[in-house]
Amino acid sequence: MRKLLVLAVTALLAGALAATALAATKTVKVGDDWFVRPGKPTSVSVTKNTTVVWKWVGDKPHNVTVTKGPVKFRSTTKASGTYRKKVTRAGTYTLVCTVHGSKQKMTLRVR
Repeated sequence: MRKLLVLAVTALLAGALAATALAATKTVKVGDDWFVRPGKPTSVSVTKNTTVVWKWVGDKPHNVTVTKGPVKFRSTTKASGTYRKKVTRAGTYTLVCTVHGSKQKMTLRVR
């Protein structure tokens, strides 16, 4: 009986930790000449300590580069895969793909 109780508590804790990890992730699509979705520049809001995952869904090479914001970061230029960044400082970040400039731009707001 005691082993069953320990197993149940362990499973409950693991589930709670997994739910917290999922809640702290935001995925942003990187398409051919757009972030999030085709059209005008877009904005995404997240809370501090969220891991933002940029996922390449197009065919052309792109990168994710902060041109203005509390912290600068940059991915490599690539045509597929993902780039992950945990944002720990609140503020407004302007991001572009340096291959495509202001044509491919987004705003990331961290609260």
